[in-house]
Amino acid sequence: MSLGMIGANIDAQWAYQTFSKINKNMSTVQLRMATGKKINTPEDDPAGYQLARSLEKRGRGLSVALQNVSNAKSVLNIAESAYQGIMDLLQVAKEKATQAADATLNNSQRTAIHNQIEKMGAEIDAIADFTTFNGNNLIDGSYKDGVQSLSFQVGEVGSNTLDVHLEGANSAALKINDINLTTAAGASSAMETIGAAIDTLSELIQDIGEYKTRLNSKESTLASAVTNTEAVRSNIEDADLVKEQMNMMKLQILQQTAATAFTQANAAPQMVLQLFG
Repeated sequence: MSLGMIGANIDAQWAYQTFSKINKNMSTVQLRMATGKKINTPEDDPAGYQLARSLEKRGRGLSVALQNVSNAKSVLNIAESAYQGIMDLLQVAKEKATQAADATLNNSQRTAIHNQIEKMGAEIDAIADFTTFNGNNLIDGSYKDGVQSLSFQVGEVGSNTLDVHLEGANSAALKINDINLTTAAGASSAMETIGAAIDTLSELIQDIGEYKTRLNSKESTLASAVTNTEAVRSNIEDADLVKEQMNMMKLQILQQTAATAFTQANAAPQMVLQLFG
């Protein structure tokens, strides 16, 4: 062996380069284990990083849309509950009107029933006035067809909306604000008017049911899309921690081997020089 070869110590250089590469790989694995991601920067995988960000953006949009669907269902539940409360009052009012139309009652008794139904009308107006969501009155006619709609964003693009109309349900809208039950004829007419109001309200409750059916379908579709989008992103970007732990164990063994080789390579030239000593 020449003194030139001893001076260069190619074996030591090779061992050092191997040791450095192993340390770099260990740092990469440690970062993956710490973050849970195999792609942490664009440098790791430019195409994969870009696709993961795109999927992340889509997933967030879908998640917001899913929350919007939940909010829409809450709004409809509030309106439906209010409509149902008014329906209960109308059913009682219909019974009272039927009672007042009977010929066996006198005018004083009919007047008493009339006063009871007037109070029910006031309760109906109170329900209509105080049924709100986030400061918006829902069933006072503000969102009836031909005026404006409640527009819910239920998709990831601007055109994915559900426009909801909620008709007014106060006594004036139901046309029961001018009924008079102080006479048998008036009570008989009131029966028809209240019956028509019940039919109208039944249709409004049915409309809400149809809106909710559409929202349930949209909710199922969005939930599936969120899950699938996240699964694809995870497959591209997230680390397999079990695999990374195995890689770390392998690298630790290689690191020890490389360190030993480096130590031995550094010691070899000294041993050779001693022979010339």
